[in-house]
Amino acid sequence: MVKNLNRIKAVLADKQKTNKWLAEQLDKDPATVSKWCTNSCQPSIETLMQIAKLLEVQTDDLLRLEEIPEIAEKGGK
Repeated sequence: MVKNLNRIKAVLADKQKTNKWLAEQLDKDPATVSKWCTNSCQPSIETLMQIAKLLEVQTDDLLRLEEIPEIAEKGGK
């Protein structure tokens, strides 16, 4: 199941943001963001950095395969 995990989708959910919100912030078509969230295509590295900044996470949090600790366990430390 981890191989189907989409980091952008997971972080959007954790931050209580929608694909539509992200599309508006990036001035992108909502269909493009939807493709990123379903792994149909991937954003450029520049766009990925913008997404990380908007969502207040590190780019690594959008790239790694394992779960983000904040999502897996709220208040873990």
